[in-house]
Amino acid sequence: MGASIYLGKSLSAGTKGCNIILASTGPSYDPDAVAFFTAAGITDTTQKTAVNQLVLDLKSYNIWTKMKAIYPFVGGTATTHKFNLKDPRDLDAAFRLVFNGGWTHNSNGVTPNGTNGYADTKLNDNSTMILNNAHISIYSRTNSDGLFCDMGVTQNVPTTETNIFAKYSNVFYPRIQDSNSGVSNTISSLGLFISNRVASNQIRAFQNNVLKTISATSTGVKVNRNFYLGAMSSAASNASLYSNRNYAFASIGDGLLDTEAANFYTAVQAFNTTLARQV
Repeated sequence: MGASIYLGKSLSAGTKGCNIILASTGPSYDPDAVAFFTAAGITDTTQKTAVNQLVLDLKSYNIWTKMKAIYPFVGGTATTHKFNLKDPRDLDAAFRLVFNGGWTHNSNGVTPNGTNGYADTKLNDNSTMILNNAHISIYSRTNSDGLFCDMGVTQNVPTTETNIFAKYSNVFYPRIQDSNSGVSNTISSLGLFISNRVASNQIRAFQNNVLKTISATSTGVKVNRNFYLGAMSSAASNASLYSNRNYAFASIGDGLLDTEAANFYTAVQAFNTTLARQV
């Protein structure tokens, strides 16, 4: 905590000296965190501490510059949850979320209703992402199995997808710029899931810091659609495969090397632990 020191004469009669008065100036926050607090109207000290440490951790791990969008979901309302920590302007160009359909917003994050709820990130896969060097992630607080997409885009010609199905028929599907098969024997859909591509012939996905290596079928293909959270972006302005999971974090950015992915998990888990919503 910062403080100022004031020196002055004693006010006691017949004495001389100096008084030292400490005046609190409050905690010192990273400028990027402050910009987010201002835009989202975040005033809660615990939430500020969690977000600020997340920013500091991502920067110390040299991951911050790889992020295009970070959605920390703090503040408990649709208004606060829409902002992108990496660029907290209230603009489509800043990739702030536009919520559609039914959603629940509270201290645990965001939850679509599973029938028509989805959020448009305004981040277009084709124009913004890097070919064969990309990731998307979600932090799920709901353990469920079903045919619904947590985040993603898809197209039919050529068939390609970038998405996360945390658990569908006990399978984690971490597709990214490809249509590869998933990883079987998923125990639960709880925690941090990363669809991650670092080369033209390899996808290195992660479930709660456990590496899931998948060989890609071909060089990646990007989709000319915006990423949706809580559903699949299956056609221009259309959503499908609606989710009903509770999300406490999401991100979109460049591909993460194994060490970076491990550090990313550590930072996100610490962030949600501070907010008492970790799984």
